[in-house]
Amino acid sequence: MSKFDRNIPYNDLPLLPPKTDIETKEILRKTISAGRALAQLNGALLNLPNPTLFLDTIYLQEAKASSEVENIITTSDELYKSLVADKKYENPASKEVLSYKEALWVGMEQLKKKPFITTSLCISIVQCIKQNTASIRRTPGTTLTNTKGEVIYTPPSGEGVIREKLANLEKFINNNDTTIDPLIKMALMHYQFEAIHPFADANGRTGRILLLLYLKLSGLLDTPAIYLSEYIIKNKENYYKCLRSVTENNDWENYILYMLDMIEETSVKGLERLNKITKAIDNTADEIKTKLPKIYSKDLVEILFRLPYTKRQHLINENIGNLKTVGNYLIALEENGFLKSVKVGKEKLYLNERLLMILEEK
Repeated sequence: MSKFDRNIPYNDLPLLPPKTDIETKEILRKTISAGRALAQLNGALLNLPNPTLFLDTIYLQEAKASSEVENIITTSDELYKSLVADKKYENPASKEVLSYKEALWVGMEQLKKKPFITTSLCISIVQCIKQNTASIRRTPGTTLTNTKGEVIYTPPSGEGVIREKLANLEKFINNNDTTIDPLIKMALMHYQFEAIHPFADANGRTGRILLLLYLKLSGLLDTPAIYLSEYIIKNKENYYKCLRSVTENNDWENYILYMLDMIEETSVKGLERLNKITKAIDNTADEIKTKLPKIYSKDLVEILFRLPYTKRQHLINENIGNLKTVGNYLIALEENGFLKSVKVGKEKLYLNERLLMILEEK
């Protein structure tokens, strides 16, 4: 194999699995602690009375963080309003984030029908993120540069070469080889996808959605309710440094350890956040029962915690009551400090500040 040159398309990118030790003592030790943390989060999610309750919120938070890695910045508040309000925000950043969330749902649905990660699945995801008909890169001349404009990497070039590398990646992911721990396999897969860089844009976001889909596919996380991108934002410099070290120095160990640490730390934080939200739901339910016993129902409380904002139509959709009844319920909930009304255009939304505060904790 020729020596890596950052200015030349990396058509010699080695196929998976790597011909190096990917199960060093350090890696195996870290795999155990990361796996344990992930299993605890998975157990907590499975034990929820309604495991799908937080999905919209969690996927939106992940979408926001993943887009932030690409410097697409929006606020949580804008995002949640965009999702709930009839008057849609024209903020391009919010649109991109909502497209990412939709792409994650598309990936999840396709995985249900056909439990494999394939090139065509990747194309569906990127098309959904970009809201266009993007496909495998055909135009030569793609380079990745740093903030100074210096070329740091030139990915493989030529559609045939890219498809060949993706076919190998597909085979590696879907091969039920039990000799490689699935968390190590996840790290290898992520590096390879980012190194192939198959699309003109949104490779990072597509690659991070694939991480969530892989955790689901491998049975490690039944509901992929985890904010991996939050960790990458905090450790962004190290993330790119570790990826480059694999390419330039065949340093798989530090990169795999980074990815395992991401899983461990994110799982621990996810569990803490989940416990806080569950506790807030229980407390809110008790308080509504005490202050407003006539309007209390388990379904009503769940709606208030599905997303930070709600509106009358949400309550009607869940058969809580007719337009007049649910209007009165929301007024009573606001008067008793459970919600705060916000005008968006001509529409009135109701904010659950308790939930928003937990979601915005760093």
